[in-house]
Amino acid sequence: MLPREIAKKIHRIRIRTNRLVDAGLGGEYHSVFRGRGMEFSEVREYVPGDDVRSIDWNVTARTGTPHVKKYVEERDLTVLLVLDLSASQQFGSRYLTKRDLMAELSGFLAFAAVKNNDRVGALFVTDRTELYLPPRKGFDHAMTIVRDALHLEAKGTRTGLALAFRRAASLLKQRSVVFVLSDFLDSGYEKPLKMLRRRHDVVAIPIADPAEGAIPDRGLVRLRDAETGETRVFDAGAPEFRALWGRAIGGPFPDCAALFRSAGIDSIPLRTDQPYERPLVRFFKERERRKGAGR
Repeated sequence: MLPREIAKKIHRIRIRTNRLVDAGLGGEYHSVFRGRGMEFSEVREYVPGDDVRSIDWNVTARTGTPHVKKYVEERDLTVLLVLDLSASQQFGSRYLTKRDLMAELSGFLAFAAVKNNDRVGALFVTDRTELYLPPRKGFDHAMTIVRDALHLEAKGTRTGLALAFRRAASLLKQRSVVFVLSDFLDSGYEKPLKMLRRRHDVVAIPIADPAEGAIPDRGLVRLRDAETGETRVFDAGAPEFRALWGRAIGGPFPDCAALFRSAGIDSIPLRTDQPYERPLVRFFKERERRKGAGR
């Protein structure tokens, strides 16, 4: 049985994200992710009223009778959510932890996919595969994803995105849309991410908290590494510490924005202290604009 606090969060996410899907954001998702376009079905004889641009001239020349190509819209889209459950996702300085925001985003994406009649699955990861929910249709399946995004107790604590991307690539047998929800506090995942991008449409959603990287400029502070559990006390006002802290904040993690651009991956940077609706709308509109320009 779910704890009451988790049940309340799930209920709130269900109401809020369904409202967003019904209020317009779901339509934005539908306009961008309509399946993979038109798929060739068959060649048949021309009948009056057919578009002459669809005439198959090779078959027509071979048979001596006009034939046209028939296409059907390929609607069966697969969506995979890669959800980072590492310990650093539990951090939150305001109203939400990074994991809370990730769960709400996963709810919106899952419900939007279900309403679009897409299959949606989830891969929950730390430095190991915690759980894989194969892509399926249906509201109940979307609710299961939200529940596990909030409540699944991870066995690992560290982030292992390289493993996650290799695992996702091995699980997906056809071209899919892959949303990666993580704080991306990891390194060494660049090559697996680019390999995943070669076959799939990958969208990165880096989640940050405003207090990450902020530290008072005086006094003793106790810092704990969420993923290793190591705790140390520092003098926050010491120039040596502040110089070391500045270098630590800049690395060893890669510049996500630059990495995503070089890999041709769209990203939607989000923060726990800011609404996510506007960044999502910008993302959908930009994708739709580029799709229209490419026609």
